[in-house]
This record gives sequence, structure tokens and C-alpha cells, in this order.
Amino acid sequence: MSEEESGEAVSGHDDIYDVVIIGGGPGGMSAAIYAARSGLSTLVVDKNPFAGALGKARWIENYPGVEGTIEGQELLGIMRKQAEGFGAKIEEGQVAGADLKSDPKQVFTNTKTFMARSVIIATGSMGRKASIPGEADLIGRGVSYCATCDAPFFKNKVVAMVGDIKALINELDEVARFAKSVYVVARNDELAKEHRALLKENPKVKIFTSSRLAEVVGEDAVSGIKILDSSEKTQTLSVDGVFLYLTGAKPITDFLLGAVELDEKGCIKTNSEDKSTSLPGVYAIGDVTCKQIRQVVVATAEGCIAALSADKYIHDRKRVRTQWGG
Repeated sequence: MSEEESGEAVSGHDDIYDVVIIGGGPGGMSAAIYAARSGLSTLVVDKNPFAGALGKARWIENYPGVEGTIEGQELLGIMRKQAEGFGAKIEEGQVAGADLKSDPKQVFTNTKTFMARSVIIATGSMGRKASIPGEADLIGRGVSYCATCDAPFFKNKVVAMVGDIKALINELDEVARFAKSVYVVARNDELAKEHRALLKENPKVKIFTSSRLAEVVGEDAVSGIKILDSSEKTQTLSVDGVFLYLTGAKPITDFLLGAVELDEKGCIKTNSEDKSTSLPGVYAIGDVTCKQIRQVVVATAEGCIAALSADKYIHDRKRVRTQWGG
């Protein structure tokens, strides 16, 4: 691509990229692979190579094409290497803001401003900081936020489920299908009748009401949790894992400053067909858009869709140009 085609350098800024991808998880890396392979100048801005859900996952065993188990960091590293192999550039940095209505669009970090014809948002939904003692150290080592992702790793083991009762119940069957027993820790003693009935229906479940999580215990892996009841009395439960559904786990969209349309939960609204947002040339993928099924393979598929859609947008094509052979 010539300099005229790819855009001139802007004083005080890097060159204008065809695509800037915010977030270096599986969705972002998949988007980078497909965008770069399409011949688009591609930049990924990633605050930390292994800060996201996949980077923290200890084992992945159901990713298509990968036999056996693989550490999340290793799988993500393979994706990064593949993206760079096609020519994508990866910059480590924290995105502090963005002007997505300007032409070209601008993405601001603490040290640089990146210019782009299109932007793909892949920042995920780990908006809540790990706040429980022991939580951060044991993420991916027994601490999980996704039953669909991790429940199979706790087959015939004892686990706890803690936090928002509605979110917890939505994943209870998945956890109980594998676990030997499930401790449900509920903050409010006044559970709705239907929730209490659903919990009591499952013989594997033991309920601890009017309780809150005080600490996640373990060295290399989770070995227990400490909970406090309404009288502040501490009880330690021996568990092999804990699924957390604590208030505050939300999509990471603060840096957008309301530029794109969000739903009532703070998730970016997208067109399901091409992953476009309310702004032309801006796409969103993965957990930042919120969905019931949160799997690595879903994020990577959406990354492909967004990249091919960006290619269509940049070249003003009527149809998406698919990628087949070499």
C-alpha cells in the first residue's frame, strides 16, 4: 500500500492506521490477524499482554484445533505471534480516551495519540477490580468468573458460588453438572421464593445466607474461602474453586465518554451481522458487548467479522471480502 493510500503522517502523532484495535485479548488478536492479512495497516493497543480473562486462564481444553490442554497465556501468545506475522503492530499502553467522531479517529494513551480510519473495541468486561483478599493472586487458579468457561475443570470437586443471586443462578446448573458439591454464599437472607426453590431443588447445593465473602484462601491454588455472617462471625469453607458474581463486573467503556450507544447494562450495542456500533467505522466485539455465551471461540469469531467489516468500510465495498486460501 502506498503512502498516499495509507495516509500521511500527522505532526506529533504516529501514521494514520487503517485499523486501531483497543484490547489484545482473543477477539482483538483475531481482528488483528484478519485485518493485517487483508493488507490493512493494523495497530493493537493493549494495556497488558496477559491482563484479560484468557491471559489469566490456567487451562483451556476446548479451543478448536488445539489438542489437550493449553495455558491461556500460551494460547494468547500464539495468537499475538500470528498477528505480528501478518504485519500487525502491537503497542503496550493504557487507553485513556478516544475521539471516535473525528476524521481520522483518535485514540489517546498517556504517552501517544494514534490516528485511525476505523476502530475495533475489544476491551472486555473485567471492569471490576479484584477487591477480595486473595482474589487477584488466584485468578485462573481456582478463582473464576465464568462457569461456561471453567466448570469442567472442577469435576467431582467442591466449589463455592458467591455474589449476585440472579447471575449466580443462571450458571448454577453448569457448575453443579460437574462439581461434587456447591456452596452458595448469598448476601441477602431474603432470597426470592423462586430463587430459594431453585437452589433447594439441587441436592448438591448448600446455602449460606446473610453471608459475604471475606477472603479467598490458597497458595498455588484455591483451597478455601472465609465468609462472614451477619454477626461478623468468620467461617472457613474448604473448596477447590470459587465462582464470583460480584457487583461491579462490567464492560470496560469508560474511556469512550459516551461516544457510542450503550444498553441499560453499559454494554456496547452492535449490529449482530457486522459488529458495527452507532458510529460509522467503529466496531465492538467480545465481552464489552455482553452476551450469555462467553467463550474464547466466540470472541475470535467476532474479531474476524469486525476486521472484515472494517476492510469493507475502509474500501467502501458493497460486500465483505472473505479470506480463503493464501
